[in-house]
Amino acid sequence: MTLSRDELARYSRHLSLSEFGTAGQEKVKAAKVLVIGAGGLGSPALLYLAAAGVGTIGVVDFDKVDVSNLQRQVLFTADDVGQSKALIAAKRLNALNPLITIHAHDVELNASNVMNILSAYDIVIDGCDRFVTRYLVNDACVLLRKPLVSAAIHRFEGQAFTYVPDQAPCYRCLFPEQPSGDLIPNCATAGVLGVLPGVMGVIQATEAIKLITQIGAPLIGRLLTYDALDMRFAEFEFTRRRDCAVCGDHPSITTPNEYVEACASADEASITTTELHVLLIQGSSQDVQLIDVRDPHEYALGHLTQAINIPLSKLDTALNSLDRNKRMIFICRSGMRSRQARERATQLGIFNTVNVSGGLQEWNNTVEESHRCVI
Repeated sequence: MTLSRDELARYSRHLSLSEFGTAGQEKVKAAKVLVIGAGGLGSPALLYLAAAGVGTIGVVDFDKVDVSNLQRQVLFTADDVGQSKALIAAKRLNALNPLITIHAHDVELNASNVMNILSAYDIVIDGCDRFVTRYLVNDACVLLRKPLVSAAIHRFEGQAFTYVPDQAPCYRCLFPEQPSGDLIPNCATAGVLGVLPGVMGVIQATEAIKLITQIGAPLIGRLLTYDALDMRFAEFEFTRRRDCAVCGDHPSITTPNEYVEACASADEASITTTELHVLLIQGSSQDVQLIDVRDPHEYALGHLTQAINIPLSKLDTALNSLDRNKRMIFICRSGMRSRQARERATQLGIFNTVNVSGGLQEWNNTVEESHRCVI
């Protein structure tokens, strides 16, 4: 593969690197990289991969741009709110570098499609925010023998590592068991410093380019951690587990699996937004208490008229002041914190409780515009 005149001009700073040169840039041009998630981690990773001239880039994201994303997801602008992240990402990347090919996968990644989607690419970058997807992607990469660059963020801290078949331990070697209920503290529930995913996403892009060009030392068997508050990087070595369920000597996982969240599958534990709408809008809500467990600043932006605000962090104390004879309905932005609130209430001996599945995000998708609220 040769470089065109336009490519020689565009990538001249790469060509000046003795470790990189024309041969390295040609490898980058021939490479196919899939980025899972176009959010906080995916945005900077995608921008730098496109700028570097990765010949084929895939973007997997089933979400739409929300105004709260703009604090850290630098691929998007205010005009993109409500539109497909994958499609907007493809448009932005093509504008940045028209010499490369972008494939937008505007689908929800799951066990039925993960192998087919990943098989078309050389390297996978995982920037998702759900444990279910993280384990799914790890398992698929191991089974397909695809290198994987994984990262995660939480509040002010980030971590990253690289998996390479036959050379490195996988994610399950580091964290063998998926946490119960997939209660990953994501950006909506725990908050995140806006610049943090920028740092970690750029590290992921760096790792991918190093793998493509075979220069430097990737994060193989090393978990890199970053503390933004103290401005410190640290590193922890880990090794392949012989009993790993997917890359071990006798693997029990031979096909990708999704692990159902048991606490979310019990019908009696949740109600739909349509059912809540019937309760609140049609006047049959006198025997219920609607409790919004988001933080006060979120509640202040917009909330359902009937809801009282009790942040999840203050739930234990506040439950004592509520009428236990009334059914407690917990709601939040996406359904995660409300589910935690219901579980905590049950632990405290309050059983007449439900959470609203999908939260206010789903509420805004299902009710008429006049009853929607800012989230």
